[in-house]
Amino acid sequence: MATVDVIKCCMDSIRQISDEIRDAIIYLDAGCTESFEYVGAFSLFLELGAHAICSLEKMSPLDKVVDRNLTSGPAKKIVVITSCLLSDAHRYILRCLSAFQTLCSCAIFTCISETGHSAYPESPLGPDAYREYESLLVQDYEELARKFLMNSSHTRESIVKESTPAEDEGWSQLTTSEEEPFNFSSVASAQNSYEDSVIDRTEDVRKKLKVSVHHFPLVLCPFSPRFFVLPSEGSVAEAYLSAEHDNSISFGLPPISTGTTADGEDVPPGATLTAQFLYHLAAKMDLKFEIFSLGDVSKTVGKLLTDMSSLYDVGRRKRSAGLLLIDRTLDLLTPCCHGDSLVDQMFSSLPHRERMASLSQSKSSQSQVKLGPAYLQRSPLTVQIPLNNFLREDTSSSYNFQLVESVEAFLRGWNSRDSTSQMVELVNFSTKLSGEMSSQDFQSDLCGSFVSTENFHGTPYLEAILERRTKDGAVLIKKWLQESLRRENISLNAKIRPGYASKSDLQTMVKALAKSQSLLAKNKGIIQLAAAALSALDESHSAKWDAFSSAEMILNVNAGDTSQSLAAQISDLINKSALVSSQGNNKMDAQPGLLTLQDALLLTVVGYILAGENFPSSGTVGPFSWQEEHFMKEAIVDAIVENPTVAKLKFLKGLTQDLEANFNRKSEEKKENLSNTESIDFDDDDWGSWGDEDSGKDKRKEQVYDDMQLKLELRDRVDNLFKFFHKLSSLKKNVSFREWSQALSKFNDDPYSNKGLLYKVLSRVLDKHEVPGLEYHSSTVGRLFKSGFGRFGLGQAKPSLADHDVILVFVVGGINGVEVREAQEALSESNRPEVELILGGTTFLTPKDMFELLLGDYCCV
Repeated sequence: MATVDVIKCCMDSIRQISDEIRDAIIYLDAGCTESFEYVGAFSLFLELGAHAICSLEKMSPLDKVVDRNLTSGPAKKIVVITSCLLSDAHRYILRCLSAFQTLCSCAIFTCISETGHSAYPESPLGPDAYREYESLLVQDYEELARKFLMNSSHTRESIVKESTPAEDEGWSQLTTSEEEPFNFSSVASAQNSYEDSVIDRTEDVRKKLKVSVHHFPLVLCPFSPRFFVLPSEGSVAEAYLSAEHDNSISFGLPPISTGTTADGEDVPPGATLTAQFLYHLAAKMDLKFEIFSLGDVSKTVGKLLTDMSSLYDVGRRKRSAGLLLIDRTLDLLTPCCHGDSLVDQMFSSLPHRERMASLSQSKSSQSQVKLGPAYLQRSPLTVQIPLNNFLREDTSSSYNFQLVESVEAFLRGWNSRDSTSQMVELVNFSTKLSGEMSSQDFQSDLCGSFVSTENFHGTPYLEAILERRTKDGAVLIKKWLQESLRRENISLNAKIRPGYASKSDLQTMVKALAKSQSLLAKNKGIIQLAAAALSALDESHSAKWDAFSSAEMILNVNAGDTSQSLAAQISDLINKSALVSSQGNNKMDAQPGLLTLQDALLLTVVGYILAGENFPSSGTVGPFSWQEEHFMKEAIVDAIVENPTVAKLKFLKGLTQDLEANFNRKSEEKKENLSNTESIDFDDDDWGSWGDEDSGKDKRKEQVYDDMQLKLELRDRVDNLFKFFHKLSSLKKNVSFREWSQALSKFNDDPYSNKGLLYKVLSRVLDKHEVPGLEYHSSTVGRLFKSGFGRFGLGQAKPSLADHDVILVFVVGGINGVEVREAQEALSESNRPEVELILGGTTFLTPKDMFELLLGDYCCV
């Protein structure tokens, strides 16, 4: 039986639309670009006959001149593939249509099904969404053409102003000063056209243009054939998972599980779209899921999936597979911590691509749904691996200079959106290179990225690294580099030490492999991976990661002792972060690895989660006593007052400017006092002089009063923050977690210490032990056997997740690299090599992402 391969399924899905791709210009939105970059599908598009691959959001009139097939003539077909709702992509699709005068066919593929469109609160489309959108797009296109033709006698500037519809129609800011306006020049070549000719021409547009909308569900980012997440700028990942209520902790995470599932309008859009995605994923992989869930949102997703499967899958023969859905909120500790994973360190240290200024973001800022944000802005998955350090000009040889010259010329030539300035730049660039080479521009442009299909003798790089710890992963990369050098017959002048992979050894080998264009192209996969590893192992990043890891270990040790020692350790971390902040204000060079106030707050989150697990009944409300919490609160208040600029957090919204003004005023007063060698002290006796005519003292009293008011307001905000911390500490007080703790105590020979929930669940599942709180979603037929035929002894036994040879685990809310490694460890320890384990999640989480979700704009403080 064939193995399950997510990457292969994605490639096969693209091949299935080869007829539409052939001889077409392909437009991909940000989410699809991210997905196909990981899949490595760009070469496949060109293989299938695509003329060009372009960005939907950054569409330019120059797109029609980058056709690879110069003999094909003007473009007559475009294909748009989007990971968003059709309503979100509409204005970009319309701009594409307006840029091509000879267009005959426009095929649109969206990963959101018609049911998903009709169920999403922000979508105006109904159950027949695709047909509705086809007619609406043609109507809007005709209207745009009519407006242009009616104003064709005006100047170009007036055309831009008059052809832009009203903001409430979704047309505002369609073009910017750097973008070309809508271009119907070939249709409006006759300047003296009358209204009847306008009508004839718009009717020609309707007859000539064929628009079709199709479903393309497999838009995902596979890190390996058996691990994937969803695109960060796709509608599924951007949809909120929790509305604002008492049990919510973040709009981007499931709420705290209480044993109840949402129904009807209370179902968050993220749950609906996730269920739709998983259903169509199973269909593409030819699997029939037996569904199990842990957590309230996962149960809701499981119920939606069961209802869909009952309707459409009756009588179909498919390979049986187990689907385990887990709420991210059941284990917040693992993604918040800085674990032993090279992939996690890579994603935390490397710069990420900037988000596109998509329509979904503007809609999110302009309109809010009743109980939550319309869209979440997750961190892009596309990283920018710096390659400039290995491709600089070398005085001893001209290899790198030639590479810089060719690559930078290409990048510079296509970077400009202005065709006139672009031609001038291309003509003069070779002269400029000979005189002065702009190394900074080159370094900022030339970056690599991860591609899951890159492999070493059939072993995918990312898949192998995901399954290893940091040091083991670095050693494996070193081994691959040595094998590549041996294959290329390249000898090194420097001596490479065996065993441990040092930064200098990796740098030397990468530079040797990248010394010419042919070698770079041939070994680009391992070069990019090694460059990413070097970024993660650099002291500027690794020192802080190690400091976090050490602090988390200390908190874990103190959590096994007493609540007093844990509270004292948290207060100490906050006080140290205040010292680091004050050093930053004094413009002192902070040492690598020192933690800031934001870092201390994330560690406070870790401390409270640990306290909730170990001291559930220490305090009346939270896990700590009033006195212990008071010291922590005062430490945070003092740290914010000392440096308010480092903590621009949601719980300080509306107060940050006052805090900064207060800090700046005090800093100026200190400077004045130092310059005048004077000091002014305020004590309680000063209040006895109220009413004096001394204006200086009155002003100082007003300042003291304002300071008191500001500090009281800050304390109120910090009190609210600690109420949120109490929520986090109560995550494991519900019934299912109590059952889980009791079950673990029976098997607690310390195999589960310092392991995440995913490892613990999979270990118990594969060992065929019961998992407390795990719910099985029975199909309609199964329920019939259970309730009806069961009376006659024909009932079915409850299925077990361990009975399946294919198990898909999907974490609703996101997953990280440590969990992927631990899941593979659980599988290898189970002695069940026949099981195919597939892992997936809403997004790929780093500790920084968790900080944004729990303490940033999307938290429910």
